[in-house]
Amino acid sequence: MSITMDTTLASLVTNKRRVSALKSLGIVTVGDALTYYPFRVTEPVPLRAIREAAPGQQMAFAAVIRDMRVVPMNARRGYRLEATVDDADFARSRRVPGSTARLTFFSYRKSYVDWVSMRLRAGTSVVVSGMPSEYMGQLQFTHPEILTVAPGSAGAGAGLEGYARGAASGNGAFAGSTDPYASVQSAYPPAAAASSGAALKYDADTVQEALTRVCRPRPVYHASSRISSEHIHETILGLLWMMGARTSSTPDGQLAGAGSAGIVAPTTDTIAVQNGEENSGTTAESGAEALSQSIPDVLPESVRKAKNLMHRAEAFLAIHDPASTTRFKEAIGTLRYEEAFVSQTSLLKARSHAHKSAAHSCPLVTDSLRDQFIASLPFSLTAGQQQVIHDIAADLAHDWPMQRLLQGEVGSGKTVVALAAMLQAVDAGYQAVLVAPTQVLAEQHAETIGRMVEQLKPAIPVTLLTGGMKLAARRKALAAASSGEPGIIVATHAAFSKTFQAPHLALVVIDEQHRFGVEQRESLNAKTDDGTTPHLLVMTATPIPRTAAMTWFGDLDISWLTELPGGRKPIRTVVVNEADAATMGRMFAHIRARVDAGERAYIVCPRIDADDEGNEGGSGVSAAAGSARGRAAASGSSARTAAGGRATRAAADAIGIDDPYETFDENGETVARPPLHAVAEIADRLQKLPQFQGIRFATLTGRDKDDVKTQVMADFAGGETPILVSTTVIEVGVDVKQASCIVIFDADRYGLSQLHQLRGRVGRGGTNSWAFLISRAEPGSPAEQRLEVIHHSLDGAEIAQADLEFRGAGDVLGDAQSGGKSSLKLLRVVKDADMIADARTRAEQLLAADPELADEVQLAGAVLDFTRGNETFLTSS
Repeated sequence: MSITMDTTLASLVTNKRRVSALKSLGIVTVGDALTYYPFRVTEPVPLRAIREAAPGQQMAFAAVIRDMRVVPMNARRGYRLEATVDDADFARSRRVPGSTARLTFFSYRKSYVDWVSMRLRAGTSVVVSGMPSEYMGQLQFTHPEILTVAPGSAGAGAGLEGYARGAASGNGAFAGSTDPYASVQSAYPPAAAASSGAALKYDADTVQEALTRVCRPRPVYHASSRISSEHIHETILGLLWMMGARTSSTPDGQLAGAGSAGIVAPTTDTIAVQNGEENSGTTAESGAEALSQSIPDVLPESVRKAKNLMHRAEAFLAIHDPASTTRFKEAIGTLRYEEAFVSQTSLLKARSHAHKSAAHSCPLVTDSLRDQFIASLPFSLTAGQQQVIHDIAADLAHDWPMQRLLQGEVGSGKTVVALAAMLQAVDAGYQAVLVAPTQVLAEQHAETIGRMVEQLKPAIPVTLLTGGMKLAARRKALAAASSGEPGIIVATHAAFSKTFQAPHLALVVIDEQHRFGVEQRESLNAKTDDGTTPHLLVMTATPIPRTAAMTWFGDLDISWLTELPGGRKPIRTVVVNEADAATMGRMFAHIRARVDAGERAYIVCPRIDADDEGNEGGSGVSAAAGSARGRAAASGSSARTAAGGRATRAAADAIGIDDPYETFDENGETVARPPLHAVAEIADRLQKLPQFQGIRFATLTGRDKDDVKTQVMADFAGGETPILVSTTVIEVGVDVKQASCIVIFDADRYGLSQLHQLRGRVGRGGTNSWAFLISRAEPGSPAEQRLEVIHHSLDGAEIAQADLEFRGAGDVLGDAQSGGKSSLKLLRVVKDADMIADARTRAEQLLAADPELADEVQLAGAVLDFTRGNETFLTSS
C-alpha cells in the first residue's frame, strides 16, 4: 500500500494498545509521528572492555554468556536474574586482558524473567550497553541494554579487527574512518523474542552491527506511563522503513548509497504492512528515492540550496536515526527553517489577500461623534492613545479592510481607543460590533460604553447580545442588529451564530483576540449584505514581545499602548512560600484589614473541586480557546491531573491553568508534582480562619451559569461578599475598582503572562494594591526563578520575553512537543529572530514572482495546513 504523511497509524501498527498510547500523545498519523521530535539525543556510547570500566560511566562491550541463574527473592515478591559474561575475545581486540562481569535484572513478573532467561542462555553472544557499578567486590550492570547476536558467522570476536586499532582512543572507531558510524547502518527495531517453543530470534546478525546500534546517538522522546521513549522510537523507525528508508542519513549530507549495510525490517508483530517487503532486493538507492517520494520537500529547491539545507526526508531520518549529534542538530535546523518559511509565507499571503478585499470607507466628518466623545472625557488621553486613534482613523478611511492589532497593558485605555474607532464607523452611517469573550465582560463593556456615549448628539444606540439572554430580549437585540441602523453592538460568541445579521457592518472589534479562532472571526465577514469585508481591530492585554508580535502578526498592523493613564499606582507583588505559616498568617491579616477598609480581595485557585481529575474546569475560558489549547495539548508534554497523576495537557488546561513548564526526567517522562489547590477546598479553609470571622465569601468558576456569574460579580462589587474565591475565570476583563488584593495559589505552576494578567485585576481604582503569589517551588528551582521575574517587574513586554525564554525550545503557538495540530514545534521566536527575518525576506521574493504558489505545490499545501492549524495565534500560549 502507498504510505503518505496522512496515513493513519491504526492502519499500519498491529499493536492496538500502542496505537491508543500514541493517540494519547496526539500521534494519529504518520506525519504526527515523524514530527513528534525528540527533546534530546544521547551522546555516542564509548566502547570499553570490562577491565577498562569506570563505575558510573556509560560503556558498551561484546561478550559471551558463561552462566545464568534465576533466584527467588524470599524477603519480598519477585525474582533476581544474574548472568555472568566473559569478554575475552572483545578485550583481545582492544589489547587488554579479558574479564568477567555480572548482569543483574529484577522483576515481579515471571513472564519477563522467563523471556530474559531465554535470551541469555549459556554460550549466547551478546552486546551489552549500560552503567557499571560495583557490588560485593564484583563489577555489575543492572538492567543493561542487551542485544543478542546470531551464532555461526558472528561470534563474540568476529568483525572486531577494525575496532582494535581504535582501542587506544577508547571510542572503538573503525579503521581508517573518522566517524565509526559513517558506513555502518544501525538496525531498525530489534526482532522480538519468539514465543515459547518457537525458534529464538536474534537482535543482530553480527557483533559489529550490534555494537554500532548500541553506540550510535539515540533520540529520547517525551513519553508517558503508557508508552516509553524506546517504543516511540521503535515505531517511528518502523514507519520510516515502510516508507522506503533503507539506510541512514550520513554525515556527508547525502542519503547513504548502495555500499552501506542494509537495515533490518520491523517485525510483523509490530507493523501490519511492510512497504516493498515483496521485493527483498530493494537497493539502498531505490530505498532512498522511495523515502524522498513518500516525503516530498516543502521548501523551494532554490531556497534549500541557498541555505544549504537537507531534503525533508533526509532531515526526518537524521533526527530519528542520527548518525551523529552534529547531524541531528543540522536536521533540526533544516526543519526549523522550514517552519519559519512556511509561517512567514502564510502571513504574507494573508496580508496580500486582505488588501484585495473591499471595505466600507469611514472618513472623519466635521464635528464628528469621535471628537465629541474625546472632548467629553474627564481625563486627557495619553500620547499613545492619541497616536493609535489617529492611525486607526486613517485606516478606516480606506476602501480596503483595516487589520490592526492593539496590544496594551491592563488598564492602558484600549476600550477608549476602540470606542473612538466605533464612533467613527457609526458617524459614517454603519454598524460596529465589539465582541467580548465572556458574558460578564460583555455586560461591563455595554454598561461602560452606554454611559460614555449618552451625552453625544445624535444619540447612539448600544445593543447588548449574549447567549445567556432571555428569549424576548435576545430577539429584540437580533432585530436591532438586522435592521442595519447605525449603532454599536456589544456581543459574546452570539455574534458568530447564524441568527445574527448586521447588514451594514463596517467595523469589528475583538477584545482578547486569542479567545476566538480565525474561522469565527472570518464568519463575521458574511454578516454584510453587500459582500464587503469589515474593518478589523483585535485587542489583547496579554503581553507580547515586539519580536514575537512582528513575527506572528505579520498579516496585521501593530500598535502598542505602553503608558498607563494617570492615577494608577504600581501593584506590589509578594512571593510567599506556602510552607511559611507565619507569613501566610500576616498576609491573611493584611487582607482582612483591607476588607475592613471597604476594599475587595480575589483568591485564585486552578481547580474547582478537590476531587475533580479533569473537570470542565475553572478557567472560564471560552470553547474556542479551550479547543485551541486542547490541540496544543493532546501533547507529548504529559500534563498533570489534579491528583498529581499523568494526563494529557488538555486535562490540565481544563483545570484552568496555563502550565507550559512541565518538568521531565531524563527519559522524557513527567515528574510528579503536588496536587493543585481547588476553589471549594480553599474557600472552606479560609472561612475557618480567625482572620476572616464574620466575612462573607463567594465562589466563581467556569462551571457557573451566566446569570449566577453576573449576580456573584454584582455582590462582590457591592461589598456583600468582599472576598471572591475563583478560578482564572476572572483573568480577562473583570473590572472591580475596589479590588486591592489578589492571592494566587500554585503561582509557580502558571505561565508568567497569565500571572501578569491576573495581577492586573487589582489596583484599578487608584488605591494601593497587592498581589500575593503563593508558591510551593523548591529553593533555587526554575519555578522559583520565574516567580522572581514577575516579583521584580511590572513591564508586560519584559515579562513576556522572559516567559518565552523560560519555555526554551517551545514555540509560542503551542508546546514544543505538543504533537497536536499546531504546525510549529521547533521554531523559537526569541532565539530564531534572525532566521525568521531571513525566511520572511525570501518568502516575499518568492510571492512576488509566484503570488499563488502555482509552481510550489507542496509549499502551498503546507501554507494551507499552517493557516488551519494555528487558529489561535500567539496569545493562546
